[in-house]
Amino acid sequence: MFKIRILILISRINVCMSKIKITLPAVLLLCINICNGQRVIDEYLVRFVPAAKELSLQYGIPAAIILGVSILESGSGTSRNCKQLNNYFGITGRNRLKKRHSAYKQYATAEDSFTDFCNIVSRKNYYPGLKNNMNYQKWLVAMNHGSYAGAKGIWISRVTSIIKKQNLPLYDK
Repeated sequence: MFKIRILILISRINVCMSKIKITLPAVLLLCINICNGQRVIDEYLVRFVPAAKELSLQYGIPAAIILGVSILESGSGTSRNCKQLNNYFGITGRNRLKKRHSAYKQYATAEDSFTDFCNIVSRKNYYPGLKNNMNYQKWLVAMNHGSYAGAKGIWISRVTSIIKKQNLPLYDK
């Protein structure tokens, strides 16, 4: 009985997918990729939440901002700049790459990248007015006005989406 229900369900899915020109393997591949992407983010958070919380206490910058920006800028630790340069924030500067030219700064460790990000933010004009304010939206607007990212409005929406989807304000409590 159970096998019959599964076969009926699969046939209905196949009929629906044929109408929109999608195959079952394509749907399964999409589901696998979505699950794998979340697994990568979960592993990233396990690794970096403690450092982000510590830096948040030290600098008064929300952990949600530290984590959200780093997830976006590093592709959750999967980008080439992140892997080759330990650069989790897209910060420009000197590096020692010989095989490819890059304008991005190189760090000895991931933690050095996180600390440098907080140092850079703490030197901005908006920092004194926001220090210890855990409202990530105010930080994003101020960072955007302070020209942190080149993508401007798109950058805010992408970081906001990451922060909300991953419930990052949880780490600011």
